[in-house]
Amino acid sequence: MSRARRLAVVIVNYRTPDLARDALASLVGEIDPQRDAAVLVDNASGDGSAERLEAFVAERGFGDWARVLRAPANGGFAAGNNLGIRSVDAELYLLLNSDAQLRPGALAALLGAAQARPEVGLFGPRIEGPDGALQMSCFRHHSPVSELIHAAATGPLNRWLRRWDVALGEGGGEPDWLSFACVLVRREVLDTAGLLDEGYFLYYEDVDFCRRARRAGWRHALVPEARALHLHGASSSLPSVLSRRERAPAYLYDSRARYFTRFYGRSGLWLANALWMLGRLVSLAREHLGSKPPHTCASEALDNWRGRPGPL
Repeated sequence: MSRARRLAVVIVNYRTPDLARDALASLVGEIDPQRDAAVLVDNASGDGSAERLEAFVAERGFGDWARVLRAPANGGFAAGNNLGIRSVDAELYLLLNSDAQLRPGALAALLGAAQARPEVGLFGPRIEGPDGALQMSCFRHHSPVSELIHAAATGPLNRWLRRWDVALGEGGGEPDWLSFACVLVRREVLDTAGLLDEGYFLYYEDVDFCRRARRAGWRHALVPEARALHLHGASSSLPSVLSRRERAPAYLYDSRARYFTRFYGRSGLWLANALWMLGRLVSLAREHLGSKPPHTCASEALDNWRGRPGPL
């Protein structure tokens, strides 16, 4: 895989070998083994994942275009993807979650869009659940005002502040950032904006990267005719933790603090925290009136303030 490729697909695995195998298998019939490559990065799973994935590649005869790359440590989602990107010289990189799969024709549609629109640096497919239902994959930037919207979760306020709501959806205009469950990235974007920031262990690395890409002059586009399946939450326990409103791990709040500090400054992080608390007062009032169930995580107000951005 030392020669330049048209496309490199990077799949990061951490203790989800069955999902990663399905993600890799979804590439069959989509990629060109003569021009493309795939790298399965095992993020130091320590559970036999790497061995199982290597056996799968050998058994299915994928060795001409796919290989397993073992990370020396689990540095997180950004670090795993960067390791895969660095290992292959390619014109385009498809970052594919281990819990995602390409639908037939998806890659051809993405590659066609990349050829037709040279001004666009990142392309996202329509993301679907197992039942074909649309999953949100197009977003506006997180901002201090969006923290107010999130914490309040109140219809009239959401409508009034709609232009700052993170959720964008199909048909809502050009997205500020795209879901990294499946995204196609030009090599030139990486050359101008840099790799994913490994200061994020998990979450916010995608919006950070997209903001840097936009600053470097690149646009983002949804390609709705390209479709990808996403088994949301299957590769991480965090979505289920959030859905149960349990206390989220510290790395989520560290990532949040890193993002807001980088793009809004330390005062912007404090403003985001303060507006979140203001919004929470709104939702608390509705909860006490009995018209709305709780929607925030345990200790979220405290953990917002405890988040640490790390060296920027």
